[in-house]
Amino acid sequence: MGTEPVARPRPEDASYPALTERLVHRAREARLAGERTAAAPREEIGASWDRALRSGIDPEQSPESRLLETDEIEHRRRDTALGMVMPVLREGLATIADAAQQIMVVTDTEGRILWRQGHSAVMRQAKDICLEEGAAWAESATGTNAIGTALAARTPIQVHSAEHFIRALHTWTCAAAPVRDPRDGRLMGIVDISGPASTFHPATLALVGSVAALAESELRGRHLVAIERLRSVAAPLLCRLGGRALVVDTHGWLAAVSGMPPVDRLPLPKSLQPGTVWLAALGMCRVEPLPGGWLVQVAEGAHDRPPRRVVLDLSRERGLTIHVTGPVGSWTHPLSPRHAELLYALARNREGRTAAELAEDVFGDASRTVTVRAEISRIRRHLAEVLTHRPYRFREGVEVEVVHPDVPADLLPRSTAPVVLRARMPAGTL
Repeated sequence: MGTEPVARPRPEDASYPALTERLVHRAREARLAGERTAAAPREEIGASWDRALRSGIDPEQSPESRLLETDEIEHRRRDTALGMVMPVLREGLATIADAAQQIMVVTDTEGRILWRQGHSAVMRQAKDICLEEGAAWAESATGTNAIGTALAARTPIQVHSAEHFIRALHTWTCAAAPVRDPRDGRLMGIVDISGPASTFHPATLALVGSVAALAESELRGRHLVAIERLRSVAAPLLCRLGGRALVVDTHGWLAAVSGMPPVDRLPLPKSLQPGTVWLAALGMCRVEPLPGGWLVQVAEGAHDRPPRRVVLDLSRERGLTIHVTGPVGSWTHPLSPRHAELLYALARNREGRTAAELAEDVFGDASRTVTVRAEISRIRRHLAEVLTHRPYRFREGVEVEVVHPDVPADLLPRSTAPVVLRARMPAGTL
């Protein structure tokens, strides 16, 4: 006769804490020992344990981490929109956390704690497990915990007692939820409530999730106000312009349009600069900054064609650049040595290269396709008008010139990329 499966408790169950102490502890010990047992954790906890095991986290290690410097914490606070909704988070969670003998914790997308507030005695206890500003709470640092697991799974989660992978956290309970920026859908960070295991309550997760949604709603409202403000600037401006034009905010959301059908959102390069730029959705455009957004004028007629000439200047090790000349102007972009290697490989192979072929060209290892795709993606943020993919190549009709150093051996002298090493060889050398 087989062993009957043991029902797995869930945080919303009233008996959850007592069951967790018995069943989850048993399941954890079995998982660490590589044994099978009828007791099993919740699916999301089991998946997190597996990630912790694969990453080599020691279940007996301390949760201590090297804290960020104060200047770095302040920089990260200024760099995230979470700062704008901290009043909402404090009003919705911090007061409740204090009354419930818990603390509210807010992190960035790396799981670094930027703010914390709550019960003073618990704040002092939290220092014992390094639950303080600047500490690292991603799964890769501290294994299964509500902050790190919510980051990994991108979903709200409650972690109680022995569900924590590190034994030192078994006397704690925590619930966390992601906060996303409604303007672009990107994760901004995690909001969490943590406290001694004795303070566990099954409604905590729902509370944290609701407050996270409230913070997102606050950002959405601010965004709509900003769009209306931009629209008031854009309307009289577009009336004076001829041709196709639109005004968008810094995330590409439409405020006003003239001479063309409206769109909800215009995809923008990550690092958009004033001047002439190729936008995949519109072709060649003239971009000018406005308070809170951009004026985008579509170039008409012949100007819709992509740039016609590219000069890849590799003549000086400390001045690697790519110069693009098109029908409506020209511009220059600096290159890192890695990006110079990749573009050089494409310049030598105008028919195009697959990710595996580029990996062989640059790393001598065709398996490093993930790295190649990531680097090409970064390059195309600036050069989408002259580069295409499937395979990776310079667009048809684009003239490409490579400026070499006077001495072939000086071509990217620190590079070990096979495509560069072959180019340094004297003519006729195998």
